[in-house]
Amino acid sequence: MIEKMNLCHVVSVEAKKREMLLALRDLGVLHISEKNMPDEAISNRFAALQKLSLELADYASKEKTDEKILDDVDFEELFNETKKAIERKNVLEETRTAKLLEIEKIKAWGDFSPSEVRKLQNSGIDLHFYRVDKKEIKKLAESENVKFIRLASVDKMDTVAVIGKLQNSASATEFLLPERGIGELQSEIKLCEEEISYLEGTLIKSANQLESYKNQLIKTQNAAEFSSVSNTAKSSEGLVWLKGYVPISETENFKNCAVKNGWAYSIETVEVDDGSVPTKVKYNKLTALMKPIFDILGTVPGYGEYDISFWFLAFFALFFAMIIGDAGYGAIFLIGAIAIVGKMKKFNNATLLLTVLSVATIIWGAMTGTWFGMESAMKVPFLKSLVIPSFANYPQYFGLESASVQNSVMKFCFSIGAIQLVLACLMNIRRKITTKDLSLFADIGWLVAICALYFLVLFLVIGQKIDVKTVGVIVGVGFVLVVLFGGMSPDKTFAQGLKAGLADIFTTFLNTISAFGNVMSYIRLFAVGMASLAIAQSFNNMSAGFSGPLVIVGAVIAILGHVINIVMGFLSVVVHGVRLNLLEFSGQLGMEWSGTAYEPFSESKTLKK
Repeated sequence: MIEKMNLCHVVSVEAKKREMLLALRDLGVLHISEKNMPDEAISNRFAALQKLSLELADYASKEKTDEKILDDVDFEELFNETKKAIERKNVLEETRTAKLLEIEKIKAWGDFSPSEVRKLQNSGIDLHFYRVDKKEIKKLAESENVKFIRLASVDKMDTVAVIGKLQNSASATEFLLPERGIGELQSEIKLCEEEISYLEGTLIKSANQLESYKNQLIKTQNAAEFSSVSNTAKSSEGLVWLKGYVPISETENFKNCAVKNGWAYSIETVEVDDGSVPTKVKYNKLTALMKPIFDILGTVPGYGEYDISFWFLAFFALFFAMIIGDAGYGAIFLIGAIAIVGKMKKFNNATLLLTVLSVATIIWGAMTGTWFGMESAMKVPFLKSLVIPSFANYPQYFGLESASVQNSVMKFCFSIGAIQLVLACLMNIRRKITTKDLSLFADIGWLVAICALYFLVLFLVIGQKIDVKTVGVIVGVGFVLVVLFGGMSPDKTFAQGLKAGLADIFTTFLNTISAFGNVMSYIRLFAVGMASLAIAQSFNNMSAGFSGPLVIVGAVIAILGHVINIVMGFLSVVVHGVRLNLLEFSGQLGMEWSGTAYEPFSESKTLKK
């Protein structure tokens, strides 16, 4: 259920602005939309803490530590020390990399002391080093004006040490003398690594205080929120005021807080189409199971839209079961859920949802006779007795044709689609009856059209006999109702609504075609389920080809294949199972999932994402 909201204004004297904000934060019911940015210093502090926490995560011990959370003074000392250690470590690593690159450049010349060469240069022996080809070295040998010494070859080229510089016309490449030789550079690298090792010890020690970092992040996050709200508050002539949204169920608490603190306040009813009103979904024990999925998807219904948590859960569980399609996989999921609960010592929404999805998968897999894609499962009387023959993936064990069974499953998929889309129409009709919105007749038109299109799909896909003319007439009636009443709304006259509907006649025509596609799209449940079965069977057949000592290889192939199939199944659930709810079903409801989650101004105990 989406809770109703009130728009609330609160006014206090400017001198007591901080006291007002603290009281509102303690109350924790006022959602403030369009907040200003927090102070830059606080934002920078949060960013620095977050960055440092991520860097320290690489040094954290996997074992739990008994380190106590530091107070602000001790943490600040640790924080500054850690920042300096990381900055110094980064500098040293860059220096070490630069020295390694320098060694790479000169290693072909061997280890020598550039300082000794410079001493010779200072004493008047001006040595220069060159790489030359064979022709050039012959010219040098024949020249009376050039004095040189042949050195060991470098990069398969002759090298010479020449007293004085060669002329520019000479075909030679001079080796520029480096500041330090390989030995000196290696010594400096060793010093860098020793200091880096010492600094890493400091970072490991700091990483044991990650809980203290988390505590400071939460404090800074709350400070940023407080600063943002403070910057949002308006002030003039000694007064300060804020406005925000409060759930109707919390309005009395807001009033009491205002009276207690001596604030002036006002409360207004909000319009359903006000886009700035936040959405607070009130879940019950059953619909709360869908909250983890909504959180992952980041979807929030608009304030004036529907809470479809219950229907989403019901259809999602069915879609999940049909897409995964294997009772063996469902059993693995159930064992995993039980193991997680055993470790956590309690159920939460995520584990309960996994349990529901696992049981649904087991039921569907048992109905179709699918246990790890093994045909041999049908030779077990108990497992065979659980199968509904018209849904069986191995119809030969029930004296049925494969085509007949596939048609039954496809018909079931289309029936689910029609039921879900018709449900959306009924939900729209029910709501519009209470608001006396004449566009409810357009939804009746959609309902009629979808039912007729369902039979048309059965005719085209599985060859079910229907009276095509009758179906066409029914679709036409639905189309006319949508055209005539689709533009109606409580704020329009009948003539205005009729004009708007007629203006959208081409769009309505396209939407009718789209409705046919929506019903047809539920065949994906059959197609993906069959693909999953085929993959499982393929890996089973591959592993069955190994015998003797190679049985272990076959077992590895089978296990790896089923793991891949499960992963692909989860991806398919996201792509197809979620899509059918968020696009086809929600689209028929007119939902855009454009809502803003209700987040009241309060002091958080956890880090927000």
